[in-house]
Amino acid sequence: MTTLPIREMTYDQLTVMVYADSETMGRAAAEAAAATIQEAIDQRGTANVILATGNSQLTFLAALRENREIDWTAVTIFHMDEYLNLRPGHPAGFSQYLHRNLLDHVPVERFYPVPGHPADTELACRGYETLLKAHPPDLCCLGIGENGHIAFNDPHVADFGDPVWMKVVEMDEVSRRQQVGEGHYGSLSEVPTYALTLTIPALRAASRLLCIVPESRKARAVRDALLGPISTDCPASILRLTPHTSLLLDPDAAAQIV
Repeated sequence: MTTLPIREMTYDQLTVMVYADSETMGRAAAEAAAATIQEAIDQRGTANVILATGNSQLTFLAALRENREIDWTAVTIFHMDEYLNLRPGHPAGFSQYLHRNLLDHVPVERFYPVPGHPADTELACRGYETLLKAHPPDLCCLGIGENGHIAFNDPHVADFGDPVWMKVVEMDEVSRRQQVGEGHYGSLSEVPTYALTLTIPALRAASRLLCIVPESRKARAVRDALLGPISTDCPASILRLTPHTSLLLDPDAAAQIV
C-alpha cells in the first residue's frame, strides 16, 4: 500500500508533500526510494545511490533497510560528505552512521565512503568525483540543514554552478552547532571545522532526488527554501528549479508554509 501525504503542493518545479508524522514521512520516502532503486536495477542490472546522514534521515533509513523488495546485492552506495580528519572510529563519522543505520543490515554490492583522512585533499576530491561520474547516480537522498544547506554546502560556500563535484569546505557555525544540537558532540569545540562535500551540481546530477526533512528546527529553512528567493543565501532553494525532486516533510517542518 502506498503511503499518502496529507497535503501536496508545488513550488516552481518542486513537488512538496507533507505527511502525518515523521515515521509516516520516512516510510513514504523509503517506498519512493525503493521504487527508484528497483527500476534502475530492472533496467541496467545495478543502481547507484547517494545517501545523507543526520537525525533527519533516521526514520527513512529504518524503513528502507526493512524493504524486502530491493535487490541490495545490485546496489552501490555513495555518501555526500564527511568531516576532514575526524578521529578514526568516532561515532559521529558519517561512514560510521551509514553502517549503523543501513549497511550493517543489508548486503549492498559496494560502499564508497568519502575519504575523510586523505593525504592529498585535492586528489581525494577529484578521485571521488571520477568514481561518482563512473557510476551515474540514480537516486540522491538528502536533507536540509538549519541554515538551508544541502550536503555541507553552507551559504558562504554554496555555488549553484560549481565546476567540481567535490570540494573541501569550512563549515559555518550554524552547521557546527547543529551537530551539537543533534547530540553528536558534547560541545562546539569538538566539532570539526572542515569537511569534504559533494557540490550542488553533483547532488542535482542524480536522476531522482528525495529531500527528507522532519522537525520544527528545520521549519524556517524550509520556509526560506520555498518562499524566499532562489539564492545561495538558502542553498536548498535551488531544489525549486530541480524538477526531478520531491521534498517530503512532517507537519513540524512544514509549520511555516501551511
